[in-house]
Parts: sequence; structure tokens; C-alpha cells
Amino acid sequence: MTDFRGAWTEADVETFLRETTVPIRLGTRRPDGSLWLVTLWVRYRDGALECATQANADVVRFLRNDPEIGFDVSTNDIPYRGIRGTGTAEIESDGKPVLRDLVERYLGGTDSSLAEWLLAEDREEVTIRIEPREIYSWDYSDRMGDDTDATTE
Repeated sequence: MTDFRGAWTEADVETFLRETTVPIRLGTRRPDGSLWLVTLWVRYRDGALECATQANADVVRFLRNDPEIGFDVSTNDIPYRGIRGTGTAEIESDGKPVLRDLVERYLGGTDSSLAEWLLAEDREEVTIRIEPREIYSWDYSDRMGDDTDATTE
């Protein structure tokens, strides 16, 4: 069960994750104990965060060695808002259905050279399914409002 804390309710967090198309930043450990950070496209389904990546990606090997992760999904524009937390990642085979959904979500469809390359038959994809243990939300909308003048001065 996920522990939700911070500015938003569980329903607010779910709405943010469904409506926002910013990538997730995953923090994990390499086998030597050093930290590793990777950015991936993400979707929210049934209380879990799901990503897809090539089966031979370094992050897959790292997560198989140590499935504990930290994560962040936050906006890059004012007003800043988002979530961060911890959880456990599980690697699932056949990531193509998740990848197809992510391509449609982030690229707006599959009619581009990038989409075709990502969805090529010869690419072996896996799903990274993250079960969040805790999610902390923040929202600086009240503090920053819609005033973007601060970024241009």
C-alpha cells in the first residue's frame, strides 16, 4: 500500500500522473553501490508507474540486482509541482504494449520515424513496473501562481 503525503490527495496524485506528460526520473544503484539516474517515459496504471526500455539497457541490469528505487515526476515550468517517492521495481517481459502506449502518449501517435524506430520488431523491450511505497507531492502554484515573468527577467 502506498503512503501518500504532501500537498495532494491520492486522487490529486493520480490525476497529475494521468494528465502530465513529463518523464520520470529513476534513481537506482549500480552493482558497485554507486548511484545511477535515468529518465524514462511513464504511465500510471492501477496504482503503479510503468516504463518501457530495451531489455539490454543498463538500468534493467541494475534493477534486477537491486529493485529498490527513488523517483521524481515533476514539471519543468513554473509553477513547479510534482511527486517524488520510493518503491520497488519489477522487470516484466514483452514491453511492446507499454511502449506503444507511451509512444502514443508522448509523441501523439505512431506516425513518425522515432515511433517507427522505437516500435521496430527487432527491438526487445521490457516493462519496468514500479510499485510506489511512498509518494510525496508538492505544488508551488500558490507561491508562484501563473506569473512567468520571473523566468524572463
